[in-house]
Amino acid sequence: MNPIPDFNDTEVWTIRVAVNERYGKPVDLQLADAELRLDPAVVALTSCPTVFWSERGASFVISKVGEGRYRGQFFYSVSEQYGTGRDIYDDLTECVTTLLQVQSDHERDRLMSQGNSLKN
Repeated sequence: MNPIPDFNDTEVWTIRVAVNERYGKPVDLQLADAELRLDPAVVALTSCPTVFWSERGASFVISKVGEGRYRGQFFYSVSEQYGTGRDIYDDLTECVTTLLQVQSDHERDRLMSQGNSLKN
């Protein structure tokens, strides 16, 4: 099996533009590798190139799980991890914008929930 190719400059640029637009400032992106289970029926882990960033209390990862295939996730802690509701994207722009939107919606819901609990 061929290794998954690293993110190329265009892919990193696509993520950077969306993230910087979302937060209205430059956000530091870090390149990493993550070991992921790509097939739920197979126990083996695969090393996948990953882009990581943190902003406003959340951490984000977009992993490249194949040529032109991506998976996004955000988390606050080991026990509080979230996806987008879709396992694989074949469009990186859709992956990153959906990830940012789902996290934004989650952040809003968390703040509203905290506000309601303070009123009680």
